[in-house]
Amino acid sequence: MCTSDIQFGTDGWRAVIGDDFTYANLRRVADAAGRVFSQDAPGGLVLVGHDTRFEAESFARAAAEVLASHGLRVQVTDRYLPTPALCWSVSQDDKAIGGVMLTASHNPSAYLGFKLRMSDGGASPVSFSDRVEAALTADEPTARGDYEVVDMVGPYLDSLRGLVDTDVIRAANLKVAVDPLYGAGQGYLADALRSMGVVVTEIHGERNPGFGGLHPEPIPPHIAEVSALVRDQGLDAAFVTDGDADRIGAVDCNGEFVNPHRIIALLVRHLVEDRGMTGKVVKTLSTSVVVDRIAAHLGLEVVTTPVGFKWIYEEMVAGGVLLGGEESGGIGIPAHVRERDGLLMALLLAQMMAMRSSGLAELVDDLFAVTGRLEYTRSDLKIDPAVKDAFLSRVPTMSPGTIDGLEVLDIIRTDGIKFLFPGDVWLLLRPSGTEPLVRVYAEAADMDAVNRLIAACIALVEQE
Repeated sequence: MCTSDIQFGTDGWRAVIGDDFTYANLRRVADAAGRVFSQDAPGGLVLVGHDTRFEAESFARAAAEVLASHGLRVQVTDRYLPTPALCWSVSQDDKAIGGVMLTASHNPSAYLGFKLRMSDGGASPVSFSDRVEAALTADEPTARGDYEVVDMVGPYLDSLRGLVDTDVIRAANLKVAVDPLYGAGQGYLADALRSMGVVVTEIHGERNPGFGGLHPEPIPPHIAEVSALVRDQGLDAAFVTDGDADRIGAVDCNGEFVNPHRIIALLVRHLVEDRGMTGKVVKTLSTSVVVDRIAAHLGLEVVTTPVGFKWIYEEMVAGGVLLGGEESGGIGIPAHVRERDGLLMALLLAQMMAMRSSGLAELVDDLFAVTGRLEYTRSDLKIDPAVKDAFLSRVPTMSPGTIDGLEVLDIIRTDGIKFLFPGDVWLLLRPSGTEPLVRVYAEAADMDAVNRLIAACIALVEQE
């Protein structure tokens, strides 16, 4: 592999284990990161974590040795941990200049990745990762240094317990399922809830580097088993986290998926009405109008960013943010850490259920009583590369007057192309930067209208 073949994407470098993700390449990336970290803060402290994937612990320690060879002080987690635990640990240590997390997040089990984190626990800006890419060398480094092994999980979990009212949760006698999808949330979320008196049934909570064939993303169809479990056992809810536990999904007592849009809106309402908090709400372009509606009801400002949590992070750095969230399930509260945290969001949902004596289905119904009901879907449209290129060339000038008989009120070209229609109906098309596909998002009052919009977008993409 040549130097230029290792490239950082939206959140680090990811590759297939044993193919491009090898010890040699991992050490090259760690060497480059060590060069940049040590240039900015000679002798600084860097924390290293890893998830539950194949050889992740061994890869993490290999990276730590190389980082330490640059004169950096390096600490490695003593066990697998969620990405938010690594981020929180970095943010809480005044000596820490950054962190490295070995994870591929929600990607399939064949992948592993190398995430960079800054001194506040947030993701590295493009300017930093570009410097790391530029510092890559063609040869595997031979220098090694010593590192410490420390507990990052215990203090993090203690901090989570301090962010919710454990007595209120305990009094509610909740019964829930937890599904970490074999990822880095396994054991931790279930144990935290149990310590608060919640009766927990955990599935997919053992080490299985192949994830049992599951895709570790907390959305349908990957949550079918836990949905059935909730229905069969009469549980109050299920909380699902992704491969590194920074994303959240949920299931109500009927086994129905509660999508991240609704979770964001519920948590905003909970933090303001039940906890007395306030601040801006930050959402990405592909996130539901329901979030805007509940924020307006509560008198909160909404800031909309391009897709990607890095844009939400920038707003968090600017200050005044209550909560930031994206349609993929990444939700963060900067008062905790400027990063997504699936475990904290699950605990907050449990707290909301307890404080309002309501199940998730009731909470969603109560939300819609205020905002009105909207339905949403996302679809990945796979197309010929030439068709994709032709579509990209048309985006700057594309201005249809109607789509599926709906009047186009406005067009936003911030990230792909988004069409706004009457009644808060919208359609977003975002071409992938790396694959021959267009990601399509739509929201309307009912699923029939949503599906018609999705079908209509095919003609927009493929027209000559």
